[in-house]
Amino acid sequence: MKLYVFSASTAHLLHFIFEWLAIAIGVQLYRRQRAYQQQAGILAPGHYGVIIGCVLGAAIGNKAAFWMEFPHMWAAATDNLQILMSGQSIVGGLLGGLIGVEFAKYLLKQPQSTGDNFVLPLMVATVIGRIGCFLAGLNDGTYGNATGLPWGIDFGDGIARHPTQIYDMIFVLAWGSYLWRYRQAWQSQSGLMFKMYLAGYLFWRLLVDGIKPVPYYYFSYFSGIQILCIIALVIYLPLLVRQMLRLNTGEKFGLEP
Repeated sequence: MKLYVFSASTAHLLHFIFEWLAIAIGVQLYRRQRAYQQQAGILAPGHYGVIIGCVLGAAIGNKAAFWMEFPHMWAAATDNLQILMSGQSIVGGLLGGLIGVEFAKYLLKQPQSTGDNFVLPLMVATVIGRIGCFLAGLNDGTYGNATGLPWGIDFGDGIARHPTQIYDMIFVLAWGSYLWRYRQAWQSQSGLMFKMYLAGYLFWRLLVDGIKPVPYYYFSYFSGIQILCIIALVIYLPLLVRQMLRLNTGEKFGLEP
């Protein structure tokens, strides 16, 4: 199957539109959830600082993960601001946002969990954003390796490739919908649903990035994003397991976003 190939400028514009559409819809879903649960608005005193921490952390993590994926471009970036500011990563944004939220909560002395309300917005925003990645084709670094499978997509170079953008959408919808459907089961442990969503997505990216072109190999096998996923899972899985073990006891375990 061959995808209609847009010019580079049009592809970047489409990606930009879907990216900001994803952010706008995600924010509105988050606000609606808080309103439905009769929680304070996102600009309420105390919570505003957490949102700022999330945004700043996501922005930093977004770029840091990209440069971990493309370390060979560092030299060129020092002389070119456009290259320096280019590139994004969902994994980096998620992890950076998590760290930003936790740091803001520490400064504001807010121990309560805020993460479960992020699951639905993240799921919807990721799907919308990946539509932009898919339409951008070879102008975006999210396509897969060559494949002989019947659903392989030709993004314009004459090679049928894994449509990993679509794989990502399918996984996020399936995993996020499962967690959302059974959300009542996780409610006794505030923040558990977010932990499960993030750990699942990190594990998924560790796998699916294995069928994507790797711009720079670490240890002769892994991409920068895969290394980041491994590090995050090693740190995060013990927190997830400990909280799942407390699921039926009513105990609470901290460091939830």
